[in-house]
Amino acid sequence: MNMKIAFVGKGGSGKTTLSSLFIRHLAATGAPVIAVDADINQHLGAALGLDEEQAAGLPAMGGRLPLIKDYLRGTNPRIASAEKMIKTTPPGDGSRLLRVCEDNPVYEACARAVELDGGAVRLMVTGQFTEADLGVACYHSKTGAVELLLNHLVDGRDEYAVVDMTAGSDSFASGMFTRFDMTFLVAEPTRKGVSVYRQYKEYAHDFGVDLLVVGNKVQGQDDIDFLREQVGDDLLVTVGHSDWVRSMEKGRPPRFELLEESNHLALKKLQAAADSAYDRRDWERYTRQMVHFHLKNAQSWGNERTGVDLAAQVDPDFVLREHAPATA
Repeated sequence: MNMKIAFVGKGGSGKTTLSSLFIRHLAATGAPVIAVDADINQHLGAALGLDEEQAAGLPAMGGRLPLIKDYLRGTNPRIASAEKMIKTTPPGDGSRLLRVCEDNPVYEACARAVELDGGAVRLMVTGQFTEADLGVACYHSKTGAVELLLNHLVDGRDEYAVVDMTAGSDSFASGMFTRFDMTFLVAEPTRKGVSVYRQYKEYAHDFGVDLLVVGNKVQGQDDIDFLREQVGDDLLVTVGHSDWVRSMEKGRPPRFELLEESNHLALKKLQAAADSAYDRRDWERYTRQMVHFHLKNAQSWGNERTGVDLAAQVDPDFVLREHAPATA
């Protein structure tokens, strides 16, 4: 199957740990994977086994935004220059599309191969966030690089793009939460743990987004009952204490095959749930939602920022599809 998958949840829920386990699981099956760290706190590289120096040396997508924009706009006549693109600019005739299994200037500049048990994945990161970034254009340009990537990514069969998302309202405002075939919300069995679920559920329902809950740090049946009571049938699996994860967090991960069998089974359920969304993939709706949020952002701030009418960037005849033609 070809899937764009998001992991979301409040800080400290274990979202990054679970997304890294899922990435390791996919790599062990031999599936091509692009892993993207879009969280404010950049920890996915470390969770995938990189040391501090290696993680710090990863190229930041946010710092290469002009290159990303210039490559993606290609020969699209509706986009006059990279400077006139914003994070929601949709592809059109002449735009360059990205594929999981290819080499291109965006991957060359922004992606690095990370070796895992049984395979390697491409890892991309938004870049380190600082206090000065929060709430300003610099911060939004970092997450905006991920949105442009997703808007132009045509993932083929048996390929996966897994994004460790930041919690909060930014993905709602931009529309990035609609860019995924499946969203896994990691929730602890507490009132705070399920509060993010309620927020996401409301938006997900309005836009037809598939959302399932992964209960984490579950210690017994009472925790499972609480989560079931709060989220109902959206609870897909629960995960408890893991000695393997504890070793990984100390920087000494055992071979992935030694992960507890119950957690291997949970990861297989996650993959099966994601794969099942393939039959519901609707490229027309996906493109329509891209356009919806682009027009919304254009009107609220984009037109003023760029000095042009960004609605003119929309190609009414273009639909992003699995077999969309590539532009050289």
